[in-house]
Amino acid sequence: MNRLNRRHVVAATVLGTAAVFLASACGPSDAASDAAGTGKPSAPAGSTASSSTTGATQQPAASATTDAPAQPVGKAGGTTGSTSGGTTSGSSTTGGTGTSQRPIRTQTLPDGSKAAIYQLGDEHYRADVTANGEPFVTLETHGHDAGIDANDEFIVLSLDGQLHAWMGGDNQGPGTFKVAGDWTVKVTKVGELHFRAQVIGNDGAVDATIDADQQDVGLDANGVYIVLSDGGVLSAHE
Repeated sequence: MNRLNRRHVVAATVLGTAAVFLASACGPSDAASDAAGTGKPSAPAGSTASSSTTGATQQPAASATTDAPAQPVGKAGGTTGSTSGGTTSGSSTTGGTGTSQRPIRTQTLPDGSKAAIYQLGDEHYRADVTANGEPFVTLETHGHDAGIDANDEFIVLSLDGQLHAWMGGDNQGPGTFKVAGDWTVKVTKVGELHFRAQVIGNDGAVDATIDADQQDVGLDANGVYIVLSDGGVLSAHE
């Protein structure tokens, strides 16, 4: 039966305002319209976006990652992280932060953007994403997995430094959804730009809870990667 890996249940720490999250793909025209009408700014050359991420609670573990060169669209904002009881919540920001160290690896995401992954410490990784050669978004794991919904491309950076990205497969909450890995996820609306997802195992127990409070969140649930956006969009991939 499904049980979350406890190694992913770690207290989240406060992140700096220029760290954390990945974003995804969207054509130039889509990016422009998103910037004007949806509150999710596009990523024109030289711009940065931001997103949020959070960790999981007990039992099941969730996170996500993967890989043409469209301009992704993300969200701008600051970064924070906190853990309370059995629920872990956090947020992440974007901003193409520079570094003097070499990345441990680079990879191409489904939308054609490039990600460079750096190891900053034990279970502490950063992924800097560039679109068309320009800084776009940054995700950072700092005690919890990180994730973002970038206009139908979902990205998760897990505590082991693996980056997973995929396109589509989204569900609009509130609601209860059966997702990859045979997990059941119940999404509820807590407030404006604030949604919560309970990850439920085969025994009916809530194995993890992720909280998207004005920032998207990501989770690695035993090799199944989950993203919940602050707009209630849920997607999972394995």
